[in-house]
Amino acid sequence: MLDKENKALIVIDVQKAFNDKKWGERNNLNAEENISRILTLWREKGWQVVHIKHMSDNPSSVFHPMNEGFAIKELVEPIEEEVIITKKVNSSFIGTNLEEFLKLNHITTLIITGLTTPHCVSTTTRMSGNLGFNTYLISDATAAFGMKDQNDNYYDAETIHNTSLATLNEEFATILTTEQLINQLL
Repeated sequence: MLDKENKALIVIDVQKAFNDKKWGERNNLNAEENISRILTLWREKGWQVVHIKHMSDNPSSVFHPMNEGFAIKELVEPIEEEVIITKKVNSSFIGTNLEEFLKLNHITTLIITGLTTPHCVSTTTRMSGNLGFNTYLISDATAAFGMKDQNDNYYDAETIHNTSLATLNEEFATILTTEQLINQLL
């Protein structure tokens, strides 16, 4: 059962960079809407929200601060009192003050959402579990893109997403849907 105290919503890399066509086919096109629903509940309750932004030092990257892609999508845009942490690698914990911030605020439970499932979401979820946080990953509040493996085999976005969730399930996190999360909190 989800601990209703000492929790934070983590919103990872919901940035305009992921609107770029270079990523290809994506699953779960409602992920941002689901994150927005969760964010609305969090704000109504006055619970802790942490936004994570990916930043690249490469000026040609869609994640470079001078490029439009660096901006957080309007649907989940932070409000004044919400924390924004910028990272340069897949894990939201490496090279940032996230762990310190959570511990200083007595946060023991993390609800993880964002983009993309096999990369920054998965890496952050694994570290969250390894660091001892009660970790929940919201399956329909994250998404993946199709990708090729080392042998040039293509895997569609849904397969990548579901496989990523399977590797995290009960090992690093409890996987819930948006509805399951909201029902446990109300």
